[in-house]
Amino acid sequence: MNVAVILSAGNGSRFGGSSPKQFLNLAGKNIIEYTLEAFEQNKNIDEICIVANKEYHSKIKIIVEKNNFVKIKKIISGGKERKDSSYAAIKAYENQKNVNLIFHDAVRPFVSQRILNETIKALEYYDAVDVAIPTSDTIIQIDTDTRTIEQIPQRSKLQRGQTPQAFKLTSIKRAHELSNQDKNEPQFSDDCGLIKQYLPQTKIYIVAGEEKNIKITYPQDLLFAEKLIQLHSIVLDTTINFELLKGRVIVVFGGNNGIGKEIAVLCEQYNAIVYPLSRSNNIDITQPQNIKKALHKIYEKEKRIDIIINCAAILEICPLKEMDDASIFQQINTNFTSNVIIAKEAFDYLYKTSGSLILFTSSSYTSGRENYSIYSSTKAAVVNFVQAIAQEWLPYKIKVNAINPARTKTQMRTKNFGDEDDAELLHPIIVAQATIECLLNDFTGLVIDVNKSINTSKFGNN
Repeated sequence: MNVAVILSAGNGSRFGGSSPKQFLNLAGKNIIEYTLEAFEQNKNIDEICIVANKEYHSKIKIIVEKNNFVKIKKIISGGKERKDSSYAAIKAYENQKNVNLIFHDAVRPFVSQRILNETIKALEYYDAVDVAIPTSDTIIQIDTDTRTIEQIPQRSKLQRGQTPQAFKLTSIKRAHELSNQDKNEPQFSDDCGLIKQYLPQTKIYIVAGEEKNIKITYPQDLLFAEKLIQLHSIVLDTTINFELLKGRVIVVFGGNNGIGKEIAVLCEQYNAIVYPLSRSNNIDITQPQNIKKALHKIYEKEKRIDIIINCAAILEICPLKEMDDASIFQQINTNFTSNVIIAKEAFDYLYKTSGSLILFTSSSYTSGRENYSIYSSTKAAVVNFVQAIAQEWLPYKIKVNAINPARTKTQMRTKNFGDEDDAELLHPIIVAQATIECLLNDFTGLVIDVNKSINTSKFGNN
């Protein structure tokens, strides 16, 4: 029997904050949910045991029930150190025969099925298995007192250990027992260290790890994890069944040209009920009453609204000192304030359907650009706004995300930049495809980058 032991007893002291990092939100889920999902889905895992501090057992039970995780059979208390938590799991299974224990950090949410399968396969030939990746940096060993180099190990022989680490129960149990008897026991950061110290004749096989199999330890790791979620979702979700759009009521502001038009057309192809709104049908999104009346009218007719998308924006490339006040306020109101009003008016409708709100940003949001001061700053504001309300709306099960397209062939771009090489630009239909993949997924609070690498096989490259 292959038992996954998810080590979740850490208090997250290095991360900071009031809650252990495994319970932090990552794109709409607790970090530990992604980890548990990976093991729940693996065909070679028979059972899951979670090791956690007693005070969080009820929280974990709620997570298990919400996700319908059927392989989780035990939630046990951990110890002060990692070694104590591992030993608690060993004791929980010590009376069962032919058991393999696969230890994994709760805060490594991106472990792949390939790693899990190869780790479990290796247990057919070895009593202990580790996962590691080569180090790209030179590692130095120092004298901690003098802060000088003692030696520089050969880099080709050095690797960075990850998890899972997997063991035959009898072997890892014996290593722990010998460690517990050793009054002069050295400190070990993982279970493979115990095997190496107390069962030196036992070979530890190394499965190739992956750079994305990160451990979320510090706040900056969470930012990186969000980017990994974005890339992971865009790549895999091209398999999403677009037939799920059938019958959904979708409102697209800015839906009569450019990206918005392509979104509307694509949704209609999959039998969604689509309402494209723009100035061409007298909807001015800078006027709150226009937004309010338009949404109310659609709801009165359809009795539901599932998805609201705002693609509308304006760009004026001009130095700030040469820009008149009217132009400044028009850009701010169109590119940012309208998103706030649309979100506010959308809430009641999307709450009833556990719906989605999609807003649009731009690559210029990451850094203010010369002659783009208003456009760049409003697009940065959109990102902050999306992240904020995604958090606010988590309890209401409304998903909020931002689409960040690379340079796209639209009327607005042509107006500002003239004719450009089409090969260098995205076609709006590619952005439309990514937008729909986003809204059909479960994540929230993300900025989804759309670029030339997106799979276009579903719709071609027209």
